[in-house]
Amino acid sequence: MIVCLCHRVSDRDIQVAVKGGTTSFDALQDDLRVGSACGCCQDSARSVFDEACAGVCACAGREPGRAAAALTH
Repeated sequence: MIVCLCHRVSDRDIQVAVKGGTTSFDALQDDLRVGSACGCCQDSARSVFDEACAGVCACAGREPGRAAAALTH
């Protein structure tokens, strides 16, 4: 699904970025420009980012809640 209409960023783009090593929402915004134009998608983008971080941490055998929180700060 398209998360950011202004920059045509999808949920898959965000997931790929997280799997590729993006560890903060600020870095995601720098890389993909998501949520940097009108800002309407910022909450949705952050939600997708948080879920992707939790998924990456779960795959690595870590506790998703704690690790995802650490990644976003």
